[in-house]
Amino acid sequence: MIGIPSTGSLTQAVLTAVCFEGLSAETREGRKATLAIIDENGKVIERGPAVAQEAWNVTLACYKNFLVGQGHLRVFCGPPSAVN
Repeated sequence: MIGIPSTGSLTQAVLTAVCFEGLSAETREGRKATLAIIDENGKVIERGPAVAQEAWNVTLACYKNFLVGQGHLRVFCGPPSAVN
């Protein structure tokens, strides 16, 4: 997908992200909310800031891997050496 994806499709919550803060959630009324992982039986199996952090980390890893694969980002094992 090229371009900026559309957002704001949730009816009861708003997700936001700041590059140096990560993901956060709130209700449409502006009250704080928590991200959660719910299993197929409807049981909450993970919740809270750790879920938001993990979702953020996975998203960043995916994007960085895409950039590496496209040649836009290069990963070095150390600083580049000076050219003589």
